[in-house]
Amino acid sequence: MPETTNVIFAGVGGQGVLLIAELLALTAAATGQDVKQTEVHGVSQRGGAVESHVRYGPKVLSPLVAPGQAHAVVGLEKLEALRFAHYIRPNGVIIVNDHEIIPASVGVAAAKYPHQAIDFLRGKGLNVVVLPATQMAEELGNFRAANVILLGALSTYLDIPLDIWERTLQIRIPARHLPLNQQAFAVGRDLSTAETQRTLGFAEGTLSC
Repeated sequence: MPETTNVIFAGVGGQGVLLIAELLALTAAATGQDVKQTEVHGVSQRGGAVESHVRYGPKVLSPLVAPGQAHAVVGLEKLEALRFAHYIRPNGVIIVNDHEIIPASVGVAAAKYPHQAIDFLRGKGLNVVVLPATQMAEELGNFRAANVILLGALSTYLDIPLDIWERTLQIRIPARHLPLNQQAFAVGRDLSTAETQRTLGFAEGTLSC
């Protein structure tokens, strides 16, 4: 029996963590999979940490991903990717937005922020794909689309047909925002394909078993 696919999304309030988690859950459900998704953990207001676990497969009993069992961790900023790296399983992938959000409520946060988080993760031998999602979203016209760029990147690792992803976007995203999000999703897929071919050699759909 195929095993359950486990994905964790992590970022801060205002980055759209819950939207892309919902989009994955809806897309997986559209393939006939059993899907479980967690509620928010931590402080969800703008600037506070937000995470969402999504699990899908033939039969899913719990929505929570155990440490060491995530096929993918998607970090919408570098610190959050670092905080959830211990959830990744061997041969899993950590997809990181090359973006930093310094906690405004902590006076010495800038000095203590782990600016070398990506180098640290790679130094541990982890498969890390770094994408300039915020920068690319700004070039598309709205920095808030960085989350969907990262979702597009994630989609290249999951064994879900592209047409189902596209249909989910059309159903879930309001019409006035749909063209931007379709562009963002396509950009993420292109960026991921180029980056993984360059650094990891993964093929599409390699994380689902």
